[in-house]
Amino acid sequence: MEFHVWYALIGALLIFAVVTRSLAQRLSMNTTMLYLAVGYALGPAGWGVVGVDPVDHSWFIERMTELVVVISLFSAGLKLSLPLRDARWKIPLSLAFGSMMLTIAAIAAVGMLALDLPLGLAILLGAILAPTDPVLASEVQLAHARDRDRLRWGLTGEAGLNDGTAFPFVMLGLGLLGLHEVGDFGWRWLAFDLIWAIVGGLAIGWVAGYSVGRLVLHLRSQHRAAVGFDEFIALGLIALSYGVALLLSTYGFLAVFAAGLALRRIEARLDDNDDSAGSDAAADDLPAADAATLRSGSDDVATHPATAPAHMAREVLNFNQQTEHIGELIVVLFVGAMLSAAYLTSFSLWFIPLLFVVLRPLCAWLGLLGSPTTRPQRVLIAWFGIRGIGSIYYLSYAIQHGLPVEYAERLAPVVLTVVAASIIVHGFSVAPLMRFYSRTRR
Repeated sequence: MEFHVWYALIGALLIFAVVTRSLAQRLSMNTTMLYLAVGYALGPAGWGVVGVDPVDHSWFIERMTELVVVISLFSAGLKLSLPLRDARWKIPLSLAFGSMMLTIAAIAAVGMLALDLPLGLAILLGAILAPTDPVLASEVQLAHARDRDRLRWGLTGEAGLNDGTAFPFVMLGLGLLGLHEVGDFGWRWLAFDLIWAIVGGLAIGWVAGYSVGRLVLHLRSQHRAAVGFDEFIALGLIALSYGVALLLSTYGFLAVFAAGLALRRIEARLDDNDDSAGSDAAADDLPAADAATLRSGSDDVATHPATAPAHMAREVLNFNQQTEHIGELIVVLFVGAMLSAAYLTSFSLWFIPLLFVVLRPLCAWLGLLGSPTTRPQRVLIAWFGIRGIGSIYYLSYAIQHGLPVEYAERLAPVVLTVVAASIIVHGFSVAPLMRFYSRTRR
């Protein structure tokens, strides 16, 4: 297709995303479902305008999904402002570690028994499909940093963590297939791929986020310098933490999430109750003259010690979320374009309900035992195990790291149909279920 046609198509799609948003909300639909339908219509199954193959174009798909996921993970970290000692952290930690490992084991067992997959390939399939998605789950995540709802908190934290905590099992699957070194009795996998890569990634991201945040705030509050260009802070911190983490053989996804978390914690520490105040709220606590001055210009808000942290975090998050929406549109369009009616095999038709209705709810429920959640919260957390762009990334990553074509062609239909089904099923259910949840809370 000619390059100028791409210009027109992308422009039309971006405008389409804006004008259909309110319509989708009135119909209790998710706009992601519309992107998927448009992508399917543009793909080989429809008009044939866009031709993307999950195996042949895996390098492009890997890089595209990687970019969108790291932006979304940084946003997830920015929304979480409670200190690690808070009991609510038990919810996402239980889901991202305990529940996810149970899900990987369950999917691997199904793959071995139903598809006759070798152990390594079955574990790889489980690791690809186990993580929930930080991009497509935005409607059930925290709306802002002051949100303390346990349902949204748990789903936001889970989505932020498990895209990184699934990586060791991707490497284990590749290792059992002979595509990655795991060491005798798995010692190398345990020491480097599991312990070092997780702990190191979180530490690198935290140090990067805290250091950059403190530096910028010092320059702004003490010297009225480094004001503006908050977009550069977001992109720079994402790239810095992700790049350093990969250079040191740790998980960049966890590093980016931790960087966003550290940046938000700088602001939260200013409040005695660890509650994100926001620039306007902070201004209300000042003398009347100072508050009026702060509201008179953005530079004053950005440089005053009382409001600079909240202002920076808010501006960075706003930019990140807008960028995330654009990335979501592009990736879901390509997911739709990759779909084919041939992918709806008999296995997919019974495996998808099994994953959504049995495996995810059961593993999530077991992981949440003893957590500070109510019964309705546990039910909804168990249901909203949204699969999405992270799964597409892991599939492409495995293909790019030597997964044989015959194995890739077996996994790709399963992964793509699961993601498409999750977009549709969870997309239709999110609005009524969240309205029901709001009524139960009241």
